[in-house]
Formats: sequence, structure tokens, C-alpha cells
Amino acid sequence: MSLDSYLPVLLFILVGVGVGVAPQVLGYLLGPNRPDEKKNSPYECGFEAFEDARMKFDVRYYLVAILFILFDLEIAFLFPWAIALKEIGAVGFWAMMIFLAILVVGFAYEWKKGALDWE
Repeated sequence: MSLDSYLPVLLFILVGVGVGVAPQVLGYLLGPNRPDEKKNSPYECGFEAFEDARMKFDVRYYLVAILFILFDLEIAFLFPWAIALKEIGAVGFWAMMIFLAILVVGFAYEWKKGALDWE
């Protein structure tokens, strides 16, 4: 096996790295850098951006993040299921319906308990 067969792989890697790195470099070099009070203010996490890293902050942030990751990962199972739906037949369809029903029950429980409310 010669090294010529690896040329497409090398090109693929180089183009991928270029597409990932070039916009970041251009944004860093050409983008404006004008920080002000609003840009440095707390946004989603609810604490000051440039304070002590060991400070305590609200556990609700963790709960929302964990719920997002949980439901986001569960939804990722729908893509392979949708592609293979013809091959898996009715058994696969009803297995996924049970899976989705369990997700809906968990979502309704979290909603009822108020874990999705941000006060």
C-alpha cells in the first residue's frame, strides 16, 4: 500500500482544520475588541465573570444544564431510529414509542416540580 492512498485523508484533515481554525483567526484579528460593562455582566450562569473561581452559585443552573443534556442526548437516539425505521419494523416502532412515552413522563414530572422555572 502506497502513501498515495492516504492523500484524500490528509486533504480531508487539512480542509477540516482550515475550516475550523480560519474563522476563529479572522475573528480574532479583524473583530472589534471593545469590552464594556454590559459585555462583562452576568448572563446565563448568574455570577460575575471575573471573580473568584471558588465562589458558590445557585444549584438551579446545574439542574437546568443537566436536564438539557439529558433530553438532548435522548433526542439524539431519534435520528438513527428514523433512518432505520423500515428495517426494524413494527417492533422497533413500538419500542421507540415506549421510549418516547418515558421521556414525556419525565419531562412532565420535571415541569410539575418546577425544575424548569427560573425565578
